[in-house]
Amino acid sequence: MEPADALSLFSLPCRLRDTRLGGRGAEGMRGRGAEGTRGQDTHGPLRDDASAQGSVYTVQCRALRWRIELQPWVSEHHSLEDEARRFLHYITTPQVSCESLANGKADEEAGSLGAWAVCLDPSYSLVHKVHNKHCRVYSLGLGMEDRSLEGFLAQAGCEVHCFDPSLKQPHRRQQTRLWLHRLSVDWRDPNPARQHQHTSSKKLATILNDFGHREVDVLKADMESAEWKILENLVLEGVLDSVGQLLLQVHLHWAGFEVGGDDPSVVRYWFSLLTELQRANFRLFRSHSDPAKPHLLLHKNVLNASSTYTLGFVNTKWKP
Repeated sequence: MEPADALSLFSLPCRLRDTRLGGRGAEGMRGRGAEGTRGQDTHGPLRDDASAQGSVYTVQCRALRWRIELQPWVSEHHSLEDEARRFLHYITTPQVSCESLANGKADEEAGSLGAWAVCLDPSYSLVHKVHNKHCRVYSLGLGMEDRSLEGFLAQAGCEVHCFDPSLKQPHRRQQTRLWLHRLSVDWRDPNPARQHQHTSSKKLATILNDFGHREVDVLKADMESAEWKILENLVLEGVLDSVGQLLLQVHLHWAGFEVGGDDPSVVRYWFSLLTELQRANFRLFRSHSDPAKPHLLLHKNVLNASSTYTLGFVNTKWKP
């Protein structure tokens, strides 16, 4: 039995770990269920022919998480300005430095890179995987016109998959290492009971499982205000453990799809989500705001905040 076949039998929040004797350690692969807290039970090991070569496959399951943990209010007044100040400080203050930002454009000075860039510092694994031409990139968006970063990483040797529901063809190979898929990432899978639904959206965990991918070195997401619920899903299902760098554009002019509550509660929820990223070992290495965008936060001018920020996070524990 192949490891992926064994894993598909599980609907529990499980992952498959492959421990090779004398190798680089354990690799995780997700099942179809959600993943959550750090506590885990181990069931196994599962063995196949690879065990004779020193590989042992172990299925590990974790307790489900149903909601994120909201951070305490900044003050007892629950004011929008207090919550916004904390949130804006978080998304505009890099937590780690990155000396080697890159997106394939000719001028790579930090101030002229534009919104999207990866970190190629040698202290993180991406530059080494690019050098070995053994890296994978997922790009999520809608009607993407600028794929310069994706093209740069494909030419550098990465396997790049762009997911865009507005594409005309279901799947198309644009370059040697760059594929386009007419598919959107959602925070829930389609309802199987609806026989005649026309949908091209799936959860990222489901797409990873369908494609047979264990890890994504770079996840780029511009989801046009769906990013908050999608990020929540990635947190609750533990998918972020499989991601090396997260490039995320956040839109602040309104709460976002299916995000409820009054304005202070919305900003508190946003901040709590980003705190979950930090718990998952992600650190902000870059923040970019477009001066041409309106200065609106929840339809108001609050602390002169931009309506759009593009954030770059690196998983400091990423050792695929």
